[in-house]
Amino acid sequence: MDPNHSLLFVSFLVLCLAVNGVTGYATVTGSVFCDQCKDGERSLFDFPVSGIKVSVTCSDENGQVYMSREETTNWLGGYVMRFDGTPDLSNCYAQVSDNGAQQQGSSSSCSIASGPAQKLKLLFSFFGFETFAADVLLTQPAQPMSYCPKPPPAPVMSPPQVPVIPPPSQAPPPPEIKLPPSPPKPQVPVLPPPQPPVMSPPPATSPPQFKLPPFPPSPLVPFVEPSACSHQLWIRPEYRCYWRVIGPDTKVAVAFGLIAGRRYGTDMTVREALDGRGEAYKTLLREATTALLNSYNSLGFPYNSIAVITHTNLALLGNSQHDVLMTAIRFIKANSGTCKFTVCK
Repeated sequence: MDPNHSLLFVSFLVLCLAVNGVTGYATVTGSVFCDQCKDGERSLFDFPVSGIKVSVTCSDENGQVYMSREETTNWLGGYVMRFDGTPDLSNCYAQVSDNGAQQQGSSSSCSIASGPAQKLKLLFSFFGFETFAADVLLTQPAQPMSYCPKPPPAPVMSPPQVPVIPPPSQAPPPPEIKLPPSPPKPQVPVLPPPQPPVMSPPPATSPPQFKLPPFPPSPLVPFVEPSACSHQLWIRPEYRCYWRVIGPDTKVAVAFGLIAGRRYGTDMTVREALDGRGEAYKTLLREATTALLNSYNSLGFPYNSIAVITHTNLALLGNSQHDVLMTAIRFIKANSGTCKFTVCK
């Protein structure tokens, strides 16, 4: 889509929202993971937890709570809260509820709240619609799993041995003995130092040359800095090496779940989704697929993969053209950043 078409599409969306008299709201997203090894941080052994209650609490400068809400995590370990109007969420925190972590129906026995509360971060603001996100919250089991790495035992240091020094004995001083003066030393003749023989150095020979085999190409790692690439760049063959987790032939129903499969069919591939245009639901799928690829490729992308899938399914469940268009606009905004792609070798 060229810039003129993009500007015309955004202007049309703004006009539709103004005619319908849309009121703003704020959305809060995040996820909860099980810290199986009880090390206080996310690792390869951790997994998302469902059925955990998460509370968002807002307090003023005096510490008085003026707004609070709870939500339960879904089967992907994520949660989404909606606040109607334009509330001030700049001083709000998300945390696992103490009384909600032990609720029945959680996906595992990992239900003990752990870690500090996470402050909400503003990701997107557009005409009164705001999106906030919180860093990952952690829960812990009663005991760490048996396959977790164990810290090495602390060495046992034996106490230092203090030497026992006997007290000095009071012995009488020895008698003084006067020695006769020593005779004068004879003069030793000074001899010149011997001259070392001059040895010619051996002829310099170059060491044998060994050619090392070329190193295999290092696998691409996700960009640490933010990188957001449009759908036109993702379909180019010279950037095919940046596809991660999902491939061009992956089905949309596999990438986004059963809700998207019922809407778009079970035969549509991710590559076909990137060509969608001309209709709100096709535009949503195109930009959601682009955002999902960017989230797998960049650690600094505004949405993680769970948030992209959750927002897409919520828009499809709402069965509302307004929700579909607003979600597509948020993904277009996130996908319009700086792209860090270089041509694949």
